[in-house]
Amino acid sequence: MGYDLYVITDETIGRGLSHAELARRAVAGGADAIQLRDKTLSGRDLLRAASAVREITQDAGALFIVNDRLDVALASGADGVHLGASDLPVAEVRRLTPPGFVIGASVGSVAAAVRAAAEGADYVALSPTFSTASKGDAGPGHGLAVLSAVRAAVSLPLVAIGGITAGNVSGVIAAGADGVAVISAVVGEDDVTAAARDLRSRIAAAKAGRR
Repeated sequence: MGYDLYVITDETIGRGLSHAELARRAVAGGADAIQLRDKTLSGRDLLRAASAVREITQDAGALFIVNDRLDVALASGADGVHLGASDLPVAEVRRLTPPGFVIGASVGSVAAAVRAAAEGADYVALSPTFSTASKGDAGPGHGLAVLSAVRAAVSLPLVAIGGITAGNVSGVIAAGADGVAVISAVVGEDDVTAAARDLRSRIAAAKAGRR
């Protein structure tokens, strides 16, 4: 399991398709990881959605991550949780979780990435890499220079999130990202599976060029 193409589900951007259906279409297109992110559902409904996505990712051999909610991640049997700057500290989550549980952390600077690595994160995500309308609270993009600086500072897998498109994904990989996390570029497209397949192909080509 890797982080090359990391798709975040969003039922609004996905025009009413369920988290499970978005996940199903994304993994059919080659998504390596699916993150369930929903700020509106109750805990009970989020767990129901997570359990449905868990089945799909398990069958596909893809990684399943729950955004923010450690309780839902553990209850649904997810592979891990993704933590934002205002969530529980990585070190505390590591203490509460079983061996092999994946912890990802959003970071906005080299210092934050180094701290997340020291606390036991399994991967870090530069958020947002570019400005994005998909996450209203994300703030301005950090850019490829910061991405490259984070790459130089930590050996953990590095994911770029925010404003990633088919047009700029090659540059993001060239700058040092191990993978990209996307919402609109996949779940916002008419054909989710085709969009995922296209991005996955571009990532593979960029990685081949980097070598």
